[in-house]
Amino acid sequence: MAPLSRHLRNARGLLLCCCLIGLTGCASKGATSTGDVSDPFEPINRGIFKFNDVADKYVMRPIAVGYQWLLPGLVRTGINNFFDNVSYPVDILNALLQGKFEQGLSDFARLGINTTLGVAGFLDPATQAGLARNNEDFGQTLGVWGVPSGPYLVVPIFGPRTLRSGAGDLVDIQYNPQFNLGRSGIRTKVNIVWLIHRRSTLLGVDQEINRAFDRYAFLRDSYTQNRRFLLYDGDPPEEEYLFDDEFDDEFDDEFEDF
Repeated sequence: MAPLSRHLRNARGLLLCCCLIGLTGCASKGATSTGDVSDPFEPINRGIFKFNDVADKYVMRPIAVGYQWLLPGLVRTGINNFFDNVSYPVDILNALLQGKFEQGLSDFARLGINTTLGVAGFLDPATQAGLARNNEDFGQTLGVWGVPSGPYLVVPIFGPRTLRSGAGDLVDIQYNPQFNLGRSGIRTKVNIVWLIHRRSTLLGVDQEINRAFDRYAFLRDSYTQNRRFLLYDGDPPEEEYLFDDEFDDEFDDEFEDF
């Protein structure tokens, strides 16, 4: 029965992903944009952002600070390597779905080396062997396939997303060993450690965020720019700024008068 229930859960995730992708186009048509960021749900997003901010201030950040103080840097590096490695099947699958077959083979070799020689991924001999660490997810795959990013969303506890990246997360989580292997009680404890560790890696940017005039807008713009950076593998195309037709007509008329 366990395999059947897992397949049903996967199917539900895929169905919900398809629904969200379908809503992407609908939401984008009526969306108001701030620069290149579509944020039609800004009032709701800001409310959730305030909730997340309070939860982070009084719960997550103090725990992350204690976690960082308690564990030496070498141990935290090992934990970071482990979580990178255990989720690497998601990177491999999405590399192949994006047509990056050479990268997918390299990532497969990286997973094998770090899982064996790297003691379940706590060490990272693959990097020393020249196999680069890549970062692929189904949200990026959807972008490569031409699906628009859709509106910006703030998810309770988990923070910023776009509709596309959120739909991608629902698919990735179905095939990520971190969320599917082992007993449920063990998985829960592992994922709690993952959340704390993930928050601890962001402690270094807290001061910069707090200096921002509008922290909500700062995080929104930073997140969407980072997603664009990942989509284009670190080399996004230069943005083109096009004048609208009305401005062009006025400019042409003035130029002819001159």
